Amino acid sequence: MPTVLIGSVSSFEDDLVQTALSREDVVRHWVQSADEILEAAALLKPDLILLDRDMPAADRAVVGLRRDRGTRRTSIVVVARGELDPVEVELLEAGANAILRLPVAAEWDERLDRLMEVPVRKESRLPVSFEVEARTGSGVESSAATALNISTSGMLIDSAFPLHIGDDVDFHFVLPGSDTPIRGCGRVVRQAGRTQFGVEFYGLEGEGREALAAWTASSGGADL
Repeated sequence: MPTVLIGSVSSFEDDLVQTALSREDVVRHWVQSADEILEAAALLKPDLILLDRDMPAADRAVVGLRRDRGTRRTSIVVVARGELDPVEVELLEAGANAILRLPVAAEWDERLDRLMEVPVRKESRLPVSFEVEARTGSGVESSAATALNISTSGMLIDSAFPLHIGDDVDFHFVLPGSDTPIRGCGRVVRQAGRTQFGVEFYGLEGEGREALAAWTASSGGADL
């Protein structure tokens, strides 16, 4: 039974009726401040945290959740209204997984379902090659990174290449014990330090997801 912690200064409960969070099997807890989020998260160990972008000290809440080993892997979704605000980028850089914008759109349920399921994540130090759209002129730029942990939904990489939140990357890497490269595409969704970036997969070729699932399950995941 998924547990969802919702922090908001103004209720958007009516909006959530239109989403997967209104299911009878979802347990919802509401709080109204950053301090309450940190306290409730430590007690409840929720599967998903929804955070109002406009809540005072929202950035402090995200940083605190990511520093706490008990909530470090919990998915954090920022709920926003209106146009893009620079604070949203700051929240992503602090460790939020995604921004969902009101009013509710068709993408909400797909993303919420995926974020409520925390996949097994395995420590690694795998070479990764990737390409991004060139920042000047046309074409692409190629670079390399080291994957520090990987799951079926994404990876944390370390790279000196100057990636940015929102960058789309085409990547490939080879799992230990395999000769078949895993290829796919993803999006940079957060930055952890100067050279570490969280990449969310949105496309894996062939049987890449199945291969990743088997590999991450082979000796258990790591709580990073």
